[in-house]
Amino acid sequence: MRIIPAIDIIDGKCVRLSQGDYNQKTVYNEDPLEVAKEFEANGIKHLHLVDLDGAKSSHVVNWKVLERIAGQTGLQVDFGGGVKTDEDIKIVFESGAKQVTGGSIAVKDASTFEGWISKYGSDKIILGADAKDGMIATHGWLESSKLEVVQFIKEWNKKEIEYVICTDIAKDGMLAGPSYKLYKEILALNEDNALQDEIPAYAGIKLVASGGVAVADDLHRLKEMGCEGAIVGKAFYEGRITFKELREFI
Repeated sequence: MRIIPAIDIIDGKCVRLSQGDYNQKTVYNEDPLEVAKEFEANGIKHLHLVDLDGAKSSHVVNWKVLERIAGQTGLQVDFGGGVKTDEDIKIVFESGAKQVTGGSIAVKDASTFEGWISKYGSDKIILGADAKDGMIATHGWLESSKLEVVQFIKEWNKKEIEYVICTDIAKDGMLAGPSYKLYKEILALNEDNALQDEIPAYAGIKLVASGGVAVADDLHRLKEMGCEGAIVGKAFYEGRITFKELREFI
């Protein structure tokens, strides 16, 4: 299982929110590149970079931060937040992202998101499925939809999505453990023979768990469940998971 640290950006700085609340913001470092370099120095190969300004304003804002990290580290960066148009995604890939996460656009403009899957490939496009009380949330988690999260993922899996980052907003930044029940339901889609018959080439959902990881044991449990990756944020920044534990896990 891949360990994927998260760097969330507001005003060019590395921050963390609690439950997606922009009013519950902690600044951890003025320079996200320093943070990225520290992760790389400790054996990390992947990074989840979130443009929170972009998510709120519905267009990419902090692409310069991506450009610096991609240009000055060897980290494989997936980028999300505010990617809404063909121009946005072009900027993000040209700035060095290896993958792009689309959440709100998969709800609000499905045809454009499908076009990206066709153009860039299912290995480059990640479905961001952010859940609030079991329903999909959009626009930096500021809006709720009427789409049930597991069904939402199932429908996009039929449209050739493989990678899914699922965040239970209630768990995010709370250091109270991941949403194991939800992830179990999502991973059960991989055992659905009817689904496999429909789309044999894309039946396997590569689930990246996000939100709530508090201790190293959470990582081991997510791995045992079958998650392809786990995003870790506050637990690193608050010292709940040490770099020693991280290296041992890797």
